[in-house]
Amino acid sequence: MAAYLPPEWPTGVHPPGSEEFERTAVAWLLDVVPPDYRLHGVLQRHPIALATLARRHLAACVEGARQGYRTARTELGGVLPVSGLDAVLAAYRSEGHRLVTAARAAELVERALRGTEFTPQPGGHHQHDRPGQQAPPGPQIPLGEKTPLGEQAAAGEQAAAGQQKAAAGQQKATAGVRRQVTASGRQPTAAAGKQHKQSAAGKQRQKQPAAAGKQRRG
Repeated sequence: MAAYLPPEWPTGVHPPGSEEFERTAVAWLLDVVPPDYRLHGVLQRHPIALATLARRHLAACVEGARQGYRTARTELGGVLPVSGLDAVLAAYRSEGHRLVTAARAAELVERALRGTEFTPQPGGHHQHDRPGQQAPPGPQIPLGEKTPLGEQAAAGEQAAAGQQKAAAGQQKATAGVRRQVTASGRQPTAAAGKQHKQSAAGKQRQKQPAAAGKQRRG
């Protein structure tokens, strides 16, 4: 009976336990990491090390794609036309789907290299019957058919837009307060000038009758 393989198992990699499993696993893993990794013979001599490195590399790429998708409008909105920005977001979604699929497949290959066997379960899930040497838990990579980068990316983009609007509103409110303070500062100054003029005129009127009285007495 052929060994059960999860739906996410990479195409071209032979089933665990077969004679060609490790060779095909190494070939596939080398295709999903940067080409310079081929220069390190230790990775080909120890497939588990290569699989671990590939899993971490792909998880970082997935996170980078998510971050790029979240910030694309902020970083590129002022330099690209709307059609160009939409094309960039479509590229992020396409690459995000590819990266998520590859990251999940690399995790499965690593578990198989560590001795894990997979069996089908109701509902399309799989479980590890013989744990063997379990791989350390990696970053959680949610899968999604419609939005491979996840709803968190869209939520992050909306949150960033909301923060920008809030900052703009705060700046307007601060400017309004400054105008009020400036206006209120000018009014007392004008009123004080007017009172000063009235006081001076009153003193002048008081001096004039006194001077007239002195002249009559003289």
